[in-house]
Amino acid sequence: MIDAPARRLEGRLVALGVTGSIAAYKAVELLRLLTAEGADVVVLLSPSATRFIGPLSFAALSRHPVETDLLDLLPDGRIGHIVVADTADAIVVAPATAHWLGAMANGLAGDVVTATVLASSAPVVVAPAMDGDMWTHPATVANVGRLREAFGYAVLAPGTGPLASGQSGTGRLAELPDVVDAVVDAVAKRPIRQPDAAARPPLASPVPREADLVGRSIVVTAGGTREPIDPVRFIGNRSTGKMGVALAEAALARGARITLIAAAVEVPLPEAAEIVRVERTAELRDALATAMRPSDAAGPDALVMAAAVADFTPAAPTDRKIPRSDGLSIELTPTPDLLAEVAAQAAAGADGPPPVIIGFAAETGSLDRAAAKVAAKGVDLLVANDVSEPGSGFGTDTNRVTIFDRAGAREELPLLPKREVADRILDRIAHALDARDAAAQTAGMQRGTRS
Repeated sequence: MIDAPARRLEGRLVALGVTGSIAAYKAVELLRLLTAEGADVVVLLSPSATRFIGPLSFAALSRHPVETDLLDLLPDGRIGHIVVADTADAIVVAPATAHWLGAMANGLAGDVVTATVLASSAPVVVAPAMDGDMWTHPATVANVGRLREAFGYAVLAPGTGPLASGQSGTGRLAELPDVVDAVVDAVAKRPIRQPDAAARPPLASPVPREADLVGRSIVVTAGGTREPIDPVRFIGNRSTGKMGVALAEAALARGARITLIAAAVEVPLPEAAEIVRVERTAELRDALATAMRPSDAAGPDALVMAAAVADFTPAAPTDRKIPRSDGLSIELTPTPDLLAEVAAQAAAGADGPPPVIIGFAAETGSLDRAAAKVAAKGVDLLVANDVSEPGSGFGTDTNRVTIFDRAGAREELPLLPKREVADRILDRIAHALDARDAAAQTAGMQRGTRS
């Protein structure tokens, strides 16, 4: 049996600083290589770097929040980039722009990457990337010389080849394995600087998923509908909208376009979503019709009906307040089953692949009825929970759900934060959409072959 090779950065914390070069996309692969060597990696992005590549990919791969702002605080109140500066075994800046080299050589802490390096005594590895003439300019030469000679930084000479300008010359980011080797050399004779995980930057909570919903359009409903009795009274339910909002936020973080139809909610709504406010079940019905069949675009890829829809509505609401002295007797009529209705309409009216539809069922005492609801309502997945269970009811920050599918399978999840429950549901949605699209593509190819 051949032993696996030792990982050269096992137990090390490496800070990866990324600045605004077109080569910033290569930093994702550098992160993979560093973690493959055993490193715990936290990423720092300059403002210009975020214009080339967003924080989500780095957060998903590193499992740490990405530092982008000098004023960002960790959940425990510590200053993020200072914690990185104090605990990192090494800092690697790749790619490093000419601007960053100049700022660092002169101690100008205008971004989180420069500020972290200034605040740290860890060894620093720098991998520049820029146009050839910029690399050979006397200012850049002087700045690199100062970083090497006065600061003791390891500056890797860029490679030669085609450049972003269309020219060919010296300025390409050094080969990534060479950058990793330079980091290994920088820490080789040093003890692990801070082995206590509690002192290091924390892991992200929840752990970010990769952007597997980019280009997807998802409609989410949240909160509870209210059916008016008179202008001041209504029939409603205990929903706060926390689960629906968690789903919208998680889907946005994974790259989806979100239309959030919000009834009565008690939590802030995500600014990046398109918000449609409703109150009554009839208003929710109209909003769903518009969202599922937009006039100027294709319909959504998925619908998540997390809203708690009132089952009954007063038969004869009044437009004046009913005096207490009159007494109150209310005749109720059932509201339409919006979930079954929209599922049937989507299946009947889809020109292309139908949307993936997910329903929610709030039960008490038992989930025995939930499995039958999947077929009865025509949904792809049904998420059921026992709202009488502690920690799993309305208004809580956690939930314990069971996910039922059309094939009769059920997945029981433990008690989890609602954001984690949201991501588990979105994992299923992403998989279903990929399978749906693959099946549609295969069917199209087969039709083309027969014709």
